[in-house]
Amino acid sequence: MTKLQSEIGGVADVLTTSGLELGNGVTMSKSKLHSFEDPVRTVLRAVRKLHSLWLRWTYPFVSVGHHFSVHYSCDIRRTVARYVRIGNSVLIERNCRLDVPVVRRSSEPVILLDDDCRIGQNVTILAINRIHIGRNVIFGQSVLVMDHNHAFEDVSVPIALQGTTKGGTVRIEDGAWIGFGAAIVCNEGELVIGRNSVVGVNSVVTRSIPPYSVATGNPARVVKHFDLSKGEWVLGSRASARAAQSE
Repeated sequence: MTKLQSEIGGVADVLTTSGLELGNGVTMSKSKLHSFEDPVRTVLRAVRKLHSLWLRWTYPFVSVGHHFSVHYSCDIRRTVARYVRIGNSVLIERNCRLDVPVVRRSSEPVILLDDDCRIGQNVTILAINRIHIGRNVIFGQSVLVMDHNHAFEDVSVPIALQGTTKGGTVRIEDGAWIGFGAAIVCNEGELVIGRNSVVGVNSVVTRSIPPYSVATGNPARVVKHFDLSKGEWVLGSRASARAAQSE
């Protein structure tokens, strides 16, 4: 028997003992297949854990809490880490980018991620002033958050050479949910997404949203708001505007 035949025989023995039968038809025992996880995923989890520990131990973050987990594909440069503050149990999924594109003279944190934030895949956070994400905030995939924009007013100069606007600050309060593909851009002042508010899929937010609201569209508008006095959800933005004025 050749070496190849011997190896195939060994694989067949393993499959048979695992509940799989090789013959004219192949039958699989689903219970056996689902009784263990793909070992590759275990290895990838270990790599992620080691990468997270490496960043936590060696990068000059303003501070970083316990149980910080970041995927190894993320773009967080060492020079940017000095402007980033991370709380406890923060999770950053694959292909995210946290960046401070303008050199700062101040050492104050610019990107702040509070406890139990969940940052989904392909999220981009670009800050030159301050972006503060509160506790238990959930980001869907492909979200963009910027506290500035590209300058474009001078039509005689290519936009790539005009730099950025002065921008403002962004604050996403505790418990908010930012849906897939949403863009949050602040050109000036302070943009606040209120506590426990929802930003819908592919929405573009350029102004503040009151607490306990649902905002959708481009530009995003409040379509529903929880009226605390009535204890129920109210459709439309008028109730939301009244609630914002009373707070």
